[in-house]
Amino acid sequence: MGKKRIIKKATGGVDSELRSRSLSRLPKRKIEKGKLNILSTYNNTMLTLTDEKGNAVAWASAGSLGFKGSRKGTPYAASKVAELIAEKAKMIGLKSIDINVKGVGAGRESAVRSFLASEIALGTIRDVTPVAHNGPKPPKPRRV
Repeated sequence: MGKKRIIKKATGGVDSELRSRSLSRLPKRKIEKGKLNILSTYNNTMLTLTDEKGNAVAWASAGSLGFKGSRKGTPYAASKVAELIAEKAKMIGLKSIDINVKGVGAGRESAVRSFLASEIALGTIRDVTPVAHNGPKPPKPRRV
């Protein structure tokens, strides 16, 4: 007969333990104005909240919230990360923000939209994705 095995279904959403642990670690200082840097790749979405000088105050990524594998690069994961950063920003006392978006991933637009839903005043949105201007150096001619 033996013991009964209980199989837990893996949920595709956010791990609540990781979310609460992330919200518990916040800086003591209050910031009125800051910058949000969004790095959206094909495999992940990372958000970094900085002060005006560029010093990192808070960060989060889809991987740090418990998303694994190909789910990290989805727009849903990016929106959840942006919601978490927006909560952190409100706890810090942020009033206005400038957003820099970098990368070509699927989560870039959804991260911006879900962060703006938090009712923090928006200054500017800049796309700082690097663009190749002349391509790589061509190979040398073949010696035979």
